Amino acid sequence: MAVTEEQILEALRQVRDPEIGRDLVSLGMVRNIQVEGDRVSFELVLTTPACPLREQLANMARQAVAKLPGVKEVDLKISAEVLRSVPLEAVLPGVKNIIAVGSGKGGVGKTTVAVNLAIALAQMGAKVGLLDADIYGPNVPRMLGIWQTPDFDPKEQKIVPLQAWGIKVMSLGFLVGEDQPVIWRGPILARALQQLLFDVAWGELDYLLVDLPPGTGDIQLSLAQLVPVTGAVIVTTPQDVALYDALKGAATFEKLNVPVLGVVENMSYFICPHCGKETRIFRRGAVEVEFSQRGIKFLGSVPLVPEICEGSDLGLPVVTAFPESPASEAFKAIASQLAASVSVKKFAETGHK
Repeated sequence: MAVTEEQILEALRQVRDPEIGRDLVSLGMVRNIQVEGDRVSFELVLTTPACPLREQLANMARQAVAKLPGVKEVDLKISAEVLRSVPLEAVLPGVKNIIAVGSGKGGVGKTTVAVNLAIALAQMGAKVGLLDADIYGPNVPRMLGIWQTPDFDPKEQKIVPLQAWGIKVMSLGFLVGEDQPVIWRGPILARALQQLLFDVAWGELDYLLVDLPPGTGDIQLSLAQLVPVTGAVIVTTPQDVALYDALKGAATFEKLNVPVLGVVENMSYFICPHCGKETRIFRRGAVEVEFSQRGIKFLGSVPLVPEICEGSDLGLPVVTAFPESPASEAFKAIASQLAASVSVKKFAETGHK
């Protein structure tokens, strides 16, 4: 006798997502079950195309169904639907999640991390935008190698964001000269951020990453007031000076009711280009320990390697220019962990899509 749909669902109720802590059926991840004799097919809908447990979940689901009596073949299709944290009625209805990328101080590679995480998410299949909110020092155009002036859509009355490496991009650097300084007071900064957010035709995005200026100032406060931010990523280097400023940055977001999704340790260690040996230039483990004690997830570490520096200066992000390099693999792993943190946060808040 052929297996029934209810038997299949019951088997899949025994498979739990290790990060969210609930079974695949209650999470709404199992769809389109079909039974044809001894062959069962169904769709596994992940909460993000960048899911770090993609293969693990697929294997567990496939094995659970294959154990059922009368089943000889399991055909599993994997797709993804990114969960929405930003309400539909919000001012950016096409954007599902807004992720702030910040740091306690400058010089820690925050923009490098934001650029490569955005591209890595896009490479995994997500729809991604990147907003350069560092008004005084907009470095995103140089790191992406794009300088042209964006078009204006007269129908929507909005600026059309530029596109590079699979992501949509907007920066004040596209509107002012590269060597032209921006000398504005706080209220003007807030209005500039508002225009970069609301006067740009972002369209449908799974993730909009916002590259913030260093520190804890007007832009951070304005962003939290203007839009419902899904969460923040903190970027730091291993030195104590950077670490403790990063902890202040995390505390700032928490006071603004913006959850901290995790921390990235940049320039974590040096990889010799000749022998491949890893050398820890700074003391090891302090970032992970300090943030873990505060209940903040350690998303991963990025090595200090020449290809990151050279690529950033040439407009060639490392995840595209050197896709097989250790640095590129690190950014991809961090992007997966970040996407997972967004999904876990959403389910923790609502328990459903």
